Amino acid sequence: MKLLLIFLALLCAGHAVEQDLSEKVFVFPVSSANSYVKPIATLEQPLTAATMCMRYFSSLTRAQTLFSLATPAQSNAFLLYKPSVGVYRLHINGAPLDVPGLPDQTDEWNSVCWTWDSNNGLNTVWVNGKRSGRKILGAKASITGVPIIILGQDQDSYGGGYDQAQSFVGDITDVHLWNSAISPCEIKLYIEGSAFTPGNLLNWKNLRYSTTGSVYEEQSDFDKLACF
Repeated sequence: MKLLLIFLALLCAGHAVEQDLSEKVFVFPVSSANSYVKPIATLEQPLTAATMCMRYFSSLTRAQTLFSLATPAQSNAFLLYKPSVGVYRLHINGAPLDVPGLPDQTDEWNSVCWTWDSNNGLNTVWVNGKRSGRKILGAKASITGVPIIILGQDQDSYGGGYDQAQSFVGDITDVHLWNSAISPCEIKLYIEGSAFTPGNLLNWKNLRYSTTGSVYEEQSDFDKLACF
C-alpha cells in the first residue's frame, strides 16, 4: 500500500505545470473540502532542518491551514496551522506546538516564516517582522519519504483526508521552502519584500504545481513597502 501511495504521488506530480509566479497569488474564495494547490518539491535525503516562508491574506477567525507537508508515514510531518486568531500551531511528525502572541492581521497581508533545526529542536516563527520566542519541537527528528505539499487544506491522510472546517479562505503568495534554518537577515529581507535567496525546495519564482477545485490565479496586490 505504501508503494502504491508513493507511485500515485509521483504520477500526480507529472501533471503539474512549472511557472514563475512573481506578482501572482492563489485565491481561495470559499470554504471547501476539495480546493487546494499542490506544489511539487523533491527531497533527495531526509529533511532535518527547514524554513518555510509565505504571505497570506484572510478575514477568517476560525481555524484554518496555511501549509501542509505529509509523508507516507506521517500526515502532519511539517504543518503550519492556525487554530484561532493570534495562535500559530506547528506540527513536526505529528507532534504539535502552539505559538501565541504574534501578529495576526485580518483583511491585511501577513508575512510568515517558520524555521526548524532538528540538531537542537529549536523552532522560531516570524510574523510581519516580529519573532516568537525560540521553542523546542522535533529535536533529533527527520522527515523522510516522498512528500506531498498542500496549500489550502490540512492532510489527515497522505494526500487526502481534507476537512472543510480546516480549509483556508483568502489569498496565498510568495511560498518558499528551504532545507535549512535560514538566517534572521534573510528572513528580514523576505518579510520586507526585498531581494533574498529563494527557497531551494520550493521557489515561488520557479514553481511546479497543480490546482484542484475553486482556486484562482490572480495578480498580487501585496504592497512591498507596507510589511510593517
